[in-house]
Amino acid sequence: MAVRRTKFQEAVDAAVLKRGVALMGVCNVTPDSFSDGGRHLARDAAFAHVETLLAEGADILDIGGESTRPGAPAVPAGEQLERVLEVVRFAAARAVVSIDTTSAAVAAACLDAGAHAVNDVSLLADEDLAKVTAGSGAALVLSHARGPQEKMEGFGRWPVSAYQDVVADVLADWESKARRATELGVPREALVMDPGLGFSKASRHSFELLRRARELVARLDVPVLFGASRKSFLTLVDRDAPPTERVGASIMAAVHAARSGVKIVRVHDVRATRQALDLDVVLHVPVGHADRADKPLGGG
Repeated sequence: MAVRRTKFQEAVDAAVLKRGVALMGVCNVTPDSFSDGGRHLARDAAFAHVETLLAEGADILDIGGESTRPGAPAVPAGEQLERVLEVVRFAAARAVVSIDTTSAAVAAACLDAGAHAVNDVSLLADEDLAKVTAGSGAALVLSHARGPQEKMEGFGRWPVSAYQDVVADVLADWESKARRATELGVPREALVMDPGLGFSKASRHSFELLRRARELVARLDVPVLFGASRKSFLTLVDRDAPPTERVGASIMAAVHAARSGVKIVRVHDVRATRQALDLDVVLHVPVGHADRADKPLGGG
């Protein structure tokens, strides 16, 4: 029996055929996100950002109404929906959309408004997220974490001793929750794995997960998503760089992830990342197929 693909997975498959990886563009409809807090909080600004991300080449739009920066307080479902619901509706008429939330109520309303995936950064802290997703035909992104962001003391501040082998430990945690999601009705083939760079991890843990991305991908039978963009662990190569000045490291992280078999990269700088990924494809066209290098992979 053929496996039924979600629209989210179809978008990923199409992007992978084109450039090896899908670009998930970030749309934070928040006043306090670490990288762009407040820039897209107004509805018209969020609508304009959606259009910009698509013009720059995003394959998927990830829309969220609560910050995941360390120490950020939980945002009530009603407040999240006031921020994101119309933005999701607007975006879903134009593209494949994921709703970035840890609230089952927000997920349910956004799926009804047309979202194609739920992006859960809590690793199923609320099992109702799986129940809501199960009957919708949507994908469920489970991002690894060992606690809520509001209890994180700062960027990359997590005990180094918390993991023996960070790849093996993260996979074990993730598989436990993935099994629970399938028990609650989410098909295994509708799951996406995110190792949760920066969530419940010291900077060296996030770096090690990125470095060993190929190993992580090889040990899973579901698509893997990496979100390294602008995160604090990238200051390992530029200690004082603020989030908006970590673009070079963010792009290299995306290229490395794509080369390692990661299927989705979540990024803020869509055009710059797309250019790097598309050029990487062209540079690796086999000898004798030079005509392929003359065909631009293009934007959206």
